[in-house]
Amino acid sequence: MRWFLFIVFYILVDLYAFQAFRTFSKGLLINALYIIVSLAVLAVLIYTLSTMDRSEGITTKEMYVFGWFLVFFVPKLLLVLFMCGEDVVRFFIALFSRMFNSQSSFHFPSRRKFVSALALGVAAIPFASLIYGMYKGKYRYRVLSYDLEFEDLPEAFDGYTITQISDVHSGSFDDEEKIAYGVDLINKQQSDVILFTGDLVNNFAKEMEGWTSLFSTLKAKDGVYSVLGNHDYGDYANWESQNAKAQNLESLKDLQRKMGWHLLLNEHVWLEKGSGRIALIGVENWGAGFKQAGDIDKASEGLTERDFKVLMSHDPSYWAERLKKDPKNYQLTLSGHTHGMQFGIEIPGFIRWSPVQYRYENWAGIYKENNRILNVNRGFGYLGYPGRVGIWPEVTVIKLKKKI
Repeated sequence: MRWFLFIVFYILVDLYAFQAFRTFSKGLLINALYIIVSLAVLAVLIYTLSTMDRSEGITTKEMYVFGWFLVFFVPKLLLVLFMCGEDVVRFFIALFSRMFNSQSSFHFPSRRKFVSALALGVAAIPFASLIYGMYKGKYRYRVLSYDLEFEDLPEAFDGYTITQISDVHSGSFDDEEKIAYGVDLINKQQSDVILFTGDLVNNFAKEMEGWTSLFSTLKAKDGVYSVLGNHDYGDYANWESQNAKAQNLESLKDLQRKMGWHLLLNEHVWLEKGSGRIALIGVENWGAGFKQAGDIDKASEGLTERDFKVLMSHDPSYWAERLKKDPKNYQLTLSGHTHGMQFGIEIPGFIRWSPVQYRYENWAGIYKENNRILNVNRGFGYLGYPGRVGIWPEVTVIKLKKKI
């Protein structure tokens, strides 16, 4: 029934979108090509999803099948909007003619070639963008820098810099040279500490095996610290036993330690500089609708509201649900998880939009509430759709400032 409803919906969208092609071009070859490509895309998607081996998780090949499905289907949704809008206008024109021009029948006017041409032109934008996102956009790394002021920051940490990365998803990588460029970009920030906020892999520790030597080159004066994200627990794959799943998680933890990363599991450490110190806290994943292993009470045991705290929590919903109101006063929280949905429009000072904002209140960038700050990193890697459009992979650099 699920496949039946999906196929019916796909065909209805396809037939309606086809009206734009048929109006703009009467050529039999072009129309036939449209139908063949549409059926082929649908067939390949159904075959791929039906034969996907959940014990191996989603592969790069399967992600590209999904990506190319979006390339052809998303533009058709725009065509449908145009065609539907034109049909509403055609209906009222026909109704007006029937009522006031003494026409004997209810007759729809013909579709206008201009509208179809305009619709095809607009639909070409997501068509080209989604292709660009798969082959260029996903490696279009950018550095976002923020100066954040705090009244209670120890003076010794005035000017202290943090580089945050998140959501590596190494199981999706397919270009070692581009990934090496991104890792080098992180090191070039020369921050005091590097913080990774979860989702190192898609499902399996083995996905990281070919990348450990590269990511072990990440260096900072005060070290590299990390937490687990929802994908790191292996919850999105089929396992032969719970023991195998547990062993996978232990392998992932060991792998991070071998890379020289300090994995924080509901615990905290002190970062010291001169006569001052700040608490660096790492909680396991806690997400609304996702795994909830995070325990902020355990992680911050012994800390007080007067201590300055930097908290790593993979899912920003923990900040929304608990942290921004907690009496212990978590001054700065760093999260990831959303990827900005890897699709959206961001023009500084003008517009910032992504479909993910309808799921997450805090989905990208800096948020301030109750004198506490959250940064949601857009992610280093990608998952599902093998690309990024408008929401580029991010390296965040935060400079802590003492507010005077």
